[in-house]
Amino acid sequence: MASGGLLAGCANGVGSNGAAKIDARVDQTLNHLYSTYPSTRDLAGKSVGMLVMPLITEAGFGFGGGYGRGALRVDGASVDYYSATKGSFGLQVGAQQYAHVLFFMTQDALLNYRRSSGWAAGADVEYVFKDKGENLRAETTTSVAPVLAVIFGQAGLHVGATLEGVKYSRIIP
Repeated sequence: MASGGLLAGCANGVGSNGAAKIDARVDQTLNHLYSTYPSTRDLAGKSVGMLVMPLITEAGFGFGGGYGRGALRVDGASVDYYSATKGSFGLQVGAQQYAHVLFFMTQDALLNYRRSSGWAAGADVEYVFKDKGENLRAETTTSVAPVLAVIFGQAGLHVGATLEGVKYSRIIP
């Protein structure tokens, strides 16, 4: 029992540099995003907050899953840290890694996100995709979606048709 208490204390985040590591990865991810897709700077400027997930790793063979950690930035500063846990089921095989950023475009969307105990990406998220010219395509001036998601930096191969969901949970790094 005593060793169980000691082991539980090891993962509490007190005195760790987990937040600094996440922040460094978030900074690198945003620098890459802005240099590769310059139009995202304007999107960031219009948003009231951004959840930056520098690396999501997922794999599947029938059943699949994924995980990553990131930070919620408001006015350029990290205010909270989150994990993203993803599950899927269907015809799928492979593994991939990618980054994504959720841009909260309204104060209500950001407040709802921060007040929830666990938030699942759903119908209120509009996905922004690359077109063939490697530019991100989104009508950011006319979009009424409260949250815009940009997925980029994909590496690996993951193919199939699946049903999936992503849940974001607050963590102490």
